[in-house]
Amino acid sequence: MDQAAIPSPAAAFALAVKRIGSQAAAAKLVGMTQPAISKILSAGKWCPHEDRAVLKVEAATGISRYDLRPDLYTREVIARPATDLGELEPAR
Repeated sequence: MDQAAIPSPAAAFALAVKRIGSQAAAAKLVGMTQPAISKILSAGKWCPHEDRAVLKVEAATGISRYDLRPDLYTREVIARPATDLGELEPAR
């Protein structure tokens, strides 16, 4: 499953745990216990947000904070450089 195909924040967190390698490793990364991570996954809940967990998971996995917690983060839009504006006419 690539990042563009992540259907929900719960699926994004499950994929993140898989990329991290194990529930125990994910727990260590975010400062929780393995049983707590297991409970989150079993309940289909989203990535925890305490102690900057979302940002830590994003940095470790490459899964965007928006996909992990769309209630807290907006999708970042990357502006194109001015050289990519093509045939725009100058302002008059």
